Amino acid sequence: MATTPPFADRRTAGKRLAAALAGHGSAPRPLVLGLPRGGVPVAYEVALALRAPLDVFVVRKIGVPGHEELAMGAVASGGVRVMNDELVKQLGIPPREVEEAAAHEVLEIARRELLYRDKRPMPSVRGATVLLVDDGLATAATMRVAVEALRAGGPSRIVCAVPVGAPDACAELRAAADEVVCALTASPLVAVSAWYADFAPVEDDEVRRLLADANRSVVSSPAAPERADGVPPA
Repeated sequence: MATTPPFADRRTAGKRLAAALAGHGSAPRPLVLGLPRGGVPVAYEVALALRAPLDVFVVRKIGVPGHEELAMGAVASGGVRVMNDELVKQLGIPPREVEEAAAHEVLEIARRELLYRDKRPMPSVRGATVLLVDDGLATAATMRVAVEALRAGGPSRIVCAVPVGAPDACAELRAAADEVVCALTASPLVAVSAWYADFAPVEDDEVRRLLADANRSVVSSPAAPERADGVPPA
């Protein structure tokens, strides 16, 4: 990897990813979903470039009790959950602790959805071309859960897109998604942050602002696409 990271920040990475996704702007009813928080600034640039609606899709990892940085599973909007049963068994984590950890993340998903949408419902993905965006893909676990959760909504196509990803993670994800777009691949991908000069945490207020700004831009565009539920964006 070069000494200077290829991306100045997430917005810069989003513009590069948008270029790689340029052909998707004419897809049937495109809808861009960012994984908060870090995926939202990237998704913002993609949504602007494609003149598509922007929203969030919340996925939370389920951490091992006492070692929360180690994921034993993940849960997404809609309650879809995927667990690493082998890890749970290996560590001898009791079922009660697994359920408590999962319930905590379900509550956090509900909190974030309320915060980001101000009681607006999640847009329908039925028949939509969903572009699911994050700021990097070190493993496929989180994105895979998001794809499984979105499938239940009946989208016509799911495209997972990241500025940088590990080749094995991108390959694994292709088994779940209809298409995977990694603008850059890196092996080994030690840390997504190493590919950004500025990888500062994204705050909730920034997520809210970007969602509002992007969807105002879609509404004001003379060629604004329909929302995924078939009505003009509000």
